[in-house]
Amino acid sequence: MDRDFLIDLFVDFGPVTIRRMFSGFGISADGTNFALALRSGLYFRADEITIPQFETEGSQPFQYQTRTKTVTVGSYWQLPARLFDDSEELAQWARAALAAAQRAALKKRTKVRKAVPRGAAGKKKPAKKKAGTKRLAR
Repeated sequence: MDRDFLIDLFVDFGPVTIRRMFSGFGISADGTNFALALRSGLYFRADEITIPQFETEGSQPFQYQTRTKTVTVGSYWQLPARLFDDSEELAQWARAALAAAQRAALKKRTKVRKAVPRGAAGKKKPAKKKAGTKRLAR
């Protein structure tokens, strides 16, 4: 898939930003990455709300091979091939993928806030002076 094909594919969805990523492209809207276009296909962001829709279509999550194992990335699922011919329905799936990506980003921010105690971020202890050292005037 090339950049022009992807721009045409998302015409009913709205403007997207397409950036080089790994062996393909990352696709984002409103600053949120929601799709990957790779040699093996087009993958949309998915979560517990949207995964059943992908499963109903017989789609699979994104997988890649390392030297020792197959890694499954359950947060990106392959777009059903039939949607390449239906830009209006593809736009609906893309909106759902963007919503899933936004929900994931919100969860991530919430976890980060919980991990750092309030007021602790950005505070540093003053540096200790070494005993017996003098500051030289310039």
